[in-house]
Amino acid sequence: MASTHLAIYLNDHLAGAEGALELLGHLEAAYTGTPVGDALVQLHAEIEADRQQLEHLMERLHFTVSVPRKVSAWLGEKLAYVKLQLDDKATGAMRLFEGLEALGLGIQGKGGLWRALAFVSEDADELQGIDYDHLLQRAKDQHRRVEVMRLDAAKEALTRSTSDT
Repeated sequence: MASTHLAIYLNDHLAGAEGALELLGHLEAAYTGTPVGDALVQLHAEIEADRQQLEHLMERLHFTVSVPRKVSAWLGEKLAYVKLQLDDKATGAMRLFEGLEALGLGIQGKGGLWRALAFVSEDADELQGIDYDHLLQRAKDQHRRVEVMRLDAAKEALTRSTSDT
C-alpha cells in the first residue's frame, strides 16, 4: 500500500505533532513549578509517545519523513509563538489561553487521524495491528484535560482589563 496520499497525510500529522511539542515546550517553560506546568509536562510525554507511534507506523510502511513539512511545522510554530507573545506582553494569560486552544485543536485532529486509520485498516492489512481504540481514547482524554485548562485560562485572559492589545 505505497499510497502517496497516505504518506502525505501521515507526514502532515507528524509535522503537526512536532509543532505541538515545540509549543508545549514554550508553555512548560513559562509555567514550570505550577499545576499547569506539571499537566503540560505529562501532556508533552503523551504527545511524544503518540508521535513515536506515528513514526513507527511510517517506518513500517516505508514512508520517509518529509523534511519540508517538518521544517514548515517548525517555522509555523515559531511564528505562532511570536504572535502569542505579541498578543500578550503583560501577564501571559492570553498566551496560555490561545496556546491551549491551538493544542486542543491539534489533539482533535490527531483523534481524527486515529479514527480515519482505524476505519481504513479494515481494508488495509498494512494498517492493522495498532490499537487505534487506545490511541483515540488517549486523544479524547488529552483533549478533555487541555479543555479544562483552556477554560480556566479563558477566565484569566478574557476577563482581565488590559490596555496591551
